[in-house]
Amino acid sequence: MSKHRLLGMSGSLRKDATNRFLIRNAARLYGDAEYTEADLNLPLYNGDDEAAHGAPESVIRLAGQIAVADAVIISTPEYNKMITGVLKNALDWVSRVKPQPWAGKPVAVMSAAAGRAGGALAQSSLVASMVAFQPNLIIGPEVAVAGSSQEFDQDGQLTNERYEAALKTLMEKLRAEVGD
Repeated sequence: MSKHRLLGMSGSLRKDATNRFLIRNAARLYGDAEYTEADLNLPLYNGDDEAAHGAPESVIRLAGQIAVADAVIISTPEYNKMITGVLKNALDWVSRVKPQPWAGKPVAVMSAAAGRAGGALAQSSLVASMVAFQPNLIIGPEVAVAGSSQEFDQDGQLTNERYEAALKTLMEKLRAEVGD
């Protein structure tokens, strides 16, 4: 197989979001791959707009990125014990695109949040949100970076060895699922 195509999706739009840092660290630990970071700054889903105009170009681009990726890494912060509206909106939009790009796609989920649980509840809601799409979810080890603003250096590198080890194992499982 040629170089793997890896897509990263951060549930935060912030430029220096810890979830953006986390997917970049995951891509580094995944190893040799062509890495792309998705843009989830999409218009809010509105069925009337979709019926009148179809899916926006930004949604078609995202669905295409998912379709051609060999694997996807998704990281979400936790907002009110759930995934972010940004991530849910992206999932809703992509669910409208045919053929469904998520079907059978190897996907690893993770989270980084300010709280002590590191976004574990958001991860659970993300998995629940993804089940309908029938991806190949890579489960465990759970990577939920707690107190996330303290766990990355000024260059966005993960500094906690325990999180790094869990993330490395998760990426090894994801890479094995893609194969060579």
